[in-house]
Amino acid sequence: MSPPYQVSGSRAVVARGNLGSEALPEEMAMRGRGIVVLGLVMLGLAAVSGTASATTLVRASVDELVAANERVVVGEVLDAVSYWNDRGDFIMTDVRVRALSTLKGPAADEELTVTVMGGTVGDLTTLILGGPELVPGRSYVLFLNQEQLPGVERATTVRDLCQGAFDVRLVNGELRAISQANSHPLVPDHRGYVDAPGGVEGFPLEALVQTVRETVNRIESLNLR
Repeated sequence: MSPPYQVSGSRAVVARGNLGSEALPEEMAMRGRGIVVLGLVMLGLAAVSGTASATTLVRASVDELVAANERVVVGEVLDAVSYWNDRGDFIMTDVRVRALSTLKGPAADEELTVTVMGGTVGDLTTLILGGPELVPGRSYVLFLNQEQLPGVERATTVRDLCQGAFDVRLVNGELRAISQANSHPLVPDHRGYVDAPGGVEGFPLEALVQTVRETVNRIESLNLR
């Protein structure tokens, strides 16, 4: 029986990155009017360099995304609330997600909160270059991990930024999962691959779900040896 996946919209989105550590101080958000656009310098799986106008990521395969994150879910975004962190120096957004299916990790509660950097408070908008775009009413495959964020000790977040978010879309009558990383150039991985997993057409949703589950089983088998 097919799982009760919700269909996301068909709008193109942008994103990319990895949250192995906090952004460098000079790239933190500043209070003020208008829009602050930030690039991130991160350590970890995907990010290799960055400036205030760019976030550069090494391409991550589906297997690498599964291995690097403690939870993978198919979920629908219910709403999102932005706020200043406790230090008052960075805008964060809590995204409420209804879990439709858990592919890795403990079975998710019916709802979970995913915290991402950036958002809008009053008349200031902070945009994270390469950050995931999670829109209420749309569905995604999300690769999630507990990470330290600016002013937040531990939060469930999309550590790989756009590479960790796949839009679920109905294309010609078929549900497909399309990586948000298609909107940004990636640095080739060690095999020389540069396109986001699945390319611009993405994967059939059920194929990606099966791939994730097979990878989880393979990792668990190796850990038992």
